[in-house]
Amino acid sequence: MFKGSIVALITPMDDKGNLCKKSLKKIVHYHIKNKTNAIVSVGTTGESATLNQNEHTNVIMNTLEFADEKIPIIAGTGSNATAESIILTKKLEKSGIAACLNVTPYYNRPTQKGLYLHFQAIAENTDLPQILYNVPNRTGCDLLPQTIIKLSKIENIIGLKDASGDLSRINQIKKLAKNNFLLISGDDTTALDFIQLGGKGVISVTANIAAYDMTKMCKLALAGNFAQARNINNKLSILHHLLFQETNPIPIKWAAKYIGLIKTSSLRLPLTPLSCKNKKILKEVISSMNLYTH
Repeated sequence: MFKGSIVALITPMDDKGNLCKKSLKKIVHYHIKNKTNAIVSVGTTGESATLNQNEHTNVIMNTLEFADEKIPIIAGTGSNATAESIILTKKLEKSGIAACLNVTPYYNRPTQKGLYLHFQAIAENTDLPQILYNVPNRTGCDLLPQTIIKLSKIENIIGLKDASGDLSRINQIKKLAKNNFLLISGDDTTALDFIQLGGKGVISVTANIAAYDMTKMCKLALAGNFAQARNINNKLSILHHLLFQETNPIPIKWAAKYIGLIKTSSLRLPLTPLSCKNKKILKEVISSMNLYTH
């Protein structure tokens, strides 16, 4: 259902920290033009942790409106409270979203049984396709392969965004999960290797400002043209690194503003603006790459 370059879209804000609809429309159209394969709206890169539930759904609905059915929208609906995830998911059932992306419950640090029951409960309360999201370094818990395999047997749990950094898990999950269970990288740095091992694409931070190159790289890799794909990836590798020099999405919002995709790089506390040192480094790299030319 989903493959290739899927952008983990930033949520553009004005100077007061409210949604900037004009900038959101601009970046959605940028991804349509550059043939990004899908958009994740209000995932962790979209600052879901600092948006209230009404704001959360408002950003998703505006993203859907601006996309105008030209690109699939995956909604971030994860929470560390199972009941809250269910409520948010049910609110979006008739919205037109293509799927939900559910991050593992952060801070709670549930057991594997708790993780299974959490995702099972969400899936059983909706017909929407569900994509699991494992990012242990941000959530404090790790969704292990045996739990993923068990969850894959639930009909509307269709795949996994994996940002564990452990590429050895891919083959294990592929062998024992249900047929057509999607494996999608959640890490730009290792995304090409992930695809080469059998993954179907990446949910990408870098794609926010390098949509054309990320789309092309993934398309080549999925077609088996790994040498050409690696040439593009080598070009982007410094960006993959620099965009995580400070907590995501601090660098990517500054970079998107620098190339003219969004009006301001505003964030909500407790996130703070990019340091002067990293602004200078990013500016030099981006200026040498001609990123916003497509």
